[in-house]
Amino acid sequence: MTNLRAYLACIFIVFAWSGWITISRHGVHSNLQPADITLIRYVTALLCVSPLVVRHRWARFKLHQYLVMALGIGAPYTMLSFYGLKELKAAHAGVLVNGMLPVLGAVAAWFILRQRVSVLRYAAIALIFLANFVMAGGDTFSAGHSLGILLLLSAAVFYTTHMIAVRLWGFEWRDVLVAVPVVNALIFLPLWFLFPTSLDKAGIGEILSQAVYQGIIVNIVALICSTYAIARIGTITVSIFMSFVPVGTALLAWLLLGEALNSWELCGIIGCSIGLFIYAWGQVVENRKRILG
Repeated sequence: MTNLRAYLACIFIVFAWSGWITISRHGVHSNLQPADITLIRYVTALLCVSPLVVRHRWARFKLHQYLVMALGIGAPYTMLSFYGLKELKAAHAGVLVNGMLPVLGAVAAWFILRQRVSVLRYAAIALIFLANFVMAGGDTFSAGHSLGILLLLSAAVFYTTHMIAVRLWGFEWRDVLVAVPVVNALIFLPLWFLFPTSLDKAGIGEILSQAVYQGIIVNIVALICSTYAIARIGTITVSIFMSFVPVGTALLAWLLLGEALNSWELCGIIGCSIGLFIYAWGQVVENRKRILG
């Protein structure tokens, strides 16, 4: 039952993160600047969890552990993602950030957590990576998009750091729920004044939509689900589910932003689906072998 809840949490994360990339792509092309959306995200989350801040057991972890865990999914990650979304389509951002997570997660889990999976599941990771690469199409990796690519790949590295920190140091969802908004709000609020801003020009609807989705749905609900799933089923498995985000992002970008799906993206969607099925089947095979001894 615990594993079932963790898998359901992963499914929710896929939908939440797909929507996050889409609404963020819309947000950075509105009156809001990347720094504005980041500020809205963490201030909103901090206001929501403020009753828990005083009661939290801060002594449970060291300062550097809080910083690595919180900043991995915090302001550096969001700022890199938002500026990358200014350069590339939402579907391509999903590929470069979430599509790279199985590869980065598997490498990090191998060297840091000593976490291993079967050859079949590594083959599934390779297929998902290839499918995400195909989804990007031929023009994404042109020289004109090099800055956007670098920004989004850097965001993927930060997110992987967060997942490894959660698993390595044993952060529970209650710790993440409180620490991420507190750390990021305290650090980013003074830095916000150094970045371009147009918060005063944004409409109340733009601000509220970003506050609800960025601050509550993603930074509270999805983050709780992510932490719970990482603790129960591991970094690699969660990163595999996250690699399905490009599929959801491509579909939402097509429906909401008018970013049409081309043949490359359709092929990538099919490849991602097959890879996820193979990975899930590989886990079933491993569990059977474990039970049979």
